Amino acid sequence: MSTHATPHRDDPAVRADTAADSGMSTTLAVFAAILMMLGGALGVLTGIAAILRDEIYVRTPNYVFGFDVTTWGWVQLALAVLLGAAGIGVIRGRTWARVVGMVAAGINLIAHFAFLPYFPIWSIVIIVLDVLVIWALAVYRGENA
Repeated sequence: MSTHATPHRDDPAVRADTAADSGMSTTLAVFAAILMMLGGALGVLTGIAAILRDEIYVRTPNYVFGFDVTTWGWVQLALAVLLGAAGIGVIRGRTWARVVGMVAAGINLIAHFAFLPYFPIWSIVIIVLDVLVIWALAVYRGENA
């Protein structure tokens, strides 16, 4: 029979470890919030460009997701506003903002996948950043964790 004692949460080693984990997850949440606000600002510019001058984007014939670029501009604009607002909410520590941020980043990821033939390099960069945002918000446990 083993007499292995589990450490108590008042143990200084446990508190230090928890504080380090909390600090790292808080840093990741702030990083995700900054990415969401930056992505929101750039998404607004991308959306406005697609709405006002849709001929600046390359049109790919016979693409499965062949929608009007102006429509994509409105989708990009709406997602950008949602992402930016969620980023501000995450900075303020709102739980709803983390959930909205993960959902908005997921939808934004899918939208940029469909936007690939029109703006491929930008879409790939945004897809990667959306994955980072979802991961950072998912591992964040809050200040009281």
